[in-house]
Amino acid sequence: MKKGILFCLILLSGFGANAQIFDPVSWKYSARPAGTDEAVVSIKAVIEQGWHVYSQHIGEGGPIPTSFKFTPSEDYELIGKVEEKSKVEKLMDPNFGIEVAYFSNEAIFEQRIRLKKPAATVKGVLEFMVCDDQRCLPPTEVEFSIKAENADFGAAALPKKSDSGEKVTEDPDTGAVDPDAGVDGDVADPNTGATATGSSDTSGMATIVSDSVSNTTMSPAMEQASLQADARNETRSLLGIFIAGFLGGILALLMPCIFPMIPLTVSYFTKRGSNGRSKAITGAMLYGLSIIVIYVALGLLITVFFGSGKLNELASNGVLNIVFFLILVIFAISFFGAFELNLPSSWTTFADKKADSHGLAGIFFMAVALGLASFSCTGPIIGSLLVEAASKGALLGPATGMFGFALALAIPFTLFAIFPQWLQSLPRSGGWLNTIKVSLGFLELAFALKFLSTVDMAYHWNLLDRDIFLVLWIVIFAMWGFYLLGKLRFAHDSETPHLTVPRLFFAIFALGFSIYMIPGLWGAPLKPISSFLPHQGSQDFDVYTATLGGSASTASYDPVQGNSAATGPNGEIVSTGKKKYTDLFHAPLGLNAFFDYDEALAYAEKVNKPLFIDFTGWSCTNCRRMEASVWPDRRVLERLRNDFVLVQLYVDDKTALAPAEQYVSDFSGKKVNTIGKKWSDFQASRFNTNSQPYYVIVNHQGEVLVPPRAFDLDIAEYITFLDNGIAAFR
Repeated sequence: MKKGILFCLILLSGFGANAQIFDPVSWKYSARPAGTDEAVVSIKAVIEQGWHVYSQHIGEGGPIPTSFKFTPSEDYELIGKVEEKSKVEKLMDPNFGIEVAYFSNEAIFEQRIRLKKPAATVKGVLEFMVCDDQRCLPPTEVEFSIKAENADFGAAALPKKSDSGEKVTEDPDTGAVDPDAGVDGDVADPNTGATATGSSDTSGMATIVSDSVSNTTMSPAMEQASLQADARNETRSLLGIFIAGFLGGILALLMPCIFPMIPLTVSYFTKRGSNGRSKAITGAMLYGLSIIVIYVALGLLITVFFGSGKLNELASNGVLNIVFFLILVIFAISFFGAFELNLPSSWTTFADKKADSHGLAGIFFMAVALGLASFSCTGPIIGSLLVEAASKGALLGPATGMFGFALALAIPFTLFAIFPQWLQSLPRSGGWLNTIKVSLGFLELAFALKFLSTVDMAYHWNLLDRDIFLVLWIVIFAMWGFYLLGKLRFAHDSETPHLTVPRLFFAIFALGFSIYMIPGLWGAPLKPISSFLPHQGSQDFDVYTATLGGSASTASYDPVQGNSAATGPNGEIVSTGKKKYTDLFHAPLGLNAFFDYDEALAYAEKVNKPLFIDFTGWSCTNCRRMEASVWPDRRVLERLRNDFVLVQLYVDDKTALAPAEQYVSDFSGKKVNTIGKKWSDFQASRFNTNSQPYYVIVNHQGEVLVPPRAFDLDIAEYITFLDNGIAAFR
């Protein structure tokens, strides 16, 4: 047990210190012959998306420029200075107050040398500095050693190999060398210069890089705005998880397994107070801190077990969401009284014995004993909280949720231990505690349906559409209301001779909420709960959408011919061929949308409108909130319908791509074999973000017109975003 505690403490102390190590630049070296006694040494920097390396030519007061120091040798001599062969970008940097020159994606430097013998090894040190829009890494020195050979009698035209064995190809126009050319099946697009990296897998999986996708770019300022939006989203997400954890802790405090333990705990610290008031207060505070340490350590263990990558995948992983659904149903059944969830009794016995010891260890094990003894009540709450926190994809989500839970649990125990006279104001234990427990069972059951709905939509099972989901919620909350009124009873309920005022008010809420949801069966948006409901496009009978004037759409789809068409600027019919994925996706609010980027971009060019990209997902609760709270606004809806071509890209859809469309991502190195992975890879590689909702307005060349926008319920700001996009396009 001591080793386990030590492990938890190490996790707590080391988690913050174990910061991410960035290594965004890798260097490759090669040489090619030039004439009979010269050679050209090529040094190439491969730069990760979003980062940039600075030029050799930076003014004073700016960042550290890239520089090269060659080791003197009798085998060769330098001719001129190092030349920059890659495209240089320039930007007025507000941090340094000067214009800086830098390279993105790659930087190629070349040094011409005169050989004094057939072969020579060129050695030296290069220094560079790399930054993105949020941070800069310290200047780094890299030693290099490059073998250069004399190319005689036209041998310069033949492909050579670098020290690493990579084939080197010379550009016939510029003489520049691309050390990556011809490696692993790389193919350069003749129009854009984009490179599609083929896979060494023998399964026949092909790599497909769309010209239009590869042209989608953002300026550094827009990338900065994008990163700031992502940071705001993550902060909101963590704040929501903390609040949910805190509320869960308050509910746990009112459970029959914990509430009666408050007086027992207070009596322990009251006895310690006989040796001095300050000792009792110190012990009570250490007890509260121990509770926080234990539960936060549990959240950190979840993070360590899954890792940040896995947490991001939980939101749409089919198997895990079904497991979450089943776990929550089991928790609900337990709260209804069918059985108790208990940990092994030996654990509790061990913790109780350790709690009898004096000092810090005794106080810590008292907190451990509390957690173990109350597991039958807190387990379902903690489980639900961890499931929700993990499914948000935030790395610190589980730990943040557990901190909120533990804080709500620790504060009352600590305060009552410091001020034992307050116990007189506490209500007595009784049947009302089991009422709270059963009520949580109804909420667990309703919450479980959300996870099943996520899987149903992602895999297109069509078993739990929006109307069916609402029917089940209406029944669950109506039954909760009848239970509070005493019309239903469970195994551990006591007699209720009269209806108390709190039960009456909660019954009014439950039954009122049930009635409130009924119009949703005909398509009402139900904005307060829209983030929990399935996509409105899954509604079988939707009167609400019809009232929004969906017939005014600018695009139409012929299900018989399979063609998408629209009216052009002069009234002509413009066709873009077969419209993909219309049998899988349906846009909300009667909007006509494309679900394939390339098709939408071609269509936008034909009708001369900007393209509005909506990165969304079936499991994205904030996406549903935007579609129910912001998009229905008349001004927003008119702009989306009339001034843009809308494309919705679902990043978590599980529909398999055709074999010819599958590929291995240059960005992540992973297989892309579903629609969701395709658009997720597109978003991450082109816009350097993986959060949804994410809205981008681009022109017909795929260039971002205004800073992208993330989740924000401010309608006026959203309209400004749309208007700025229209103005930039025109």
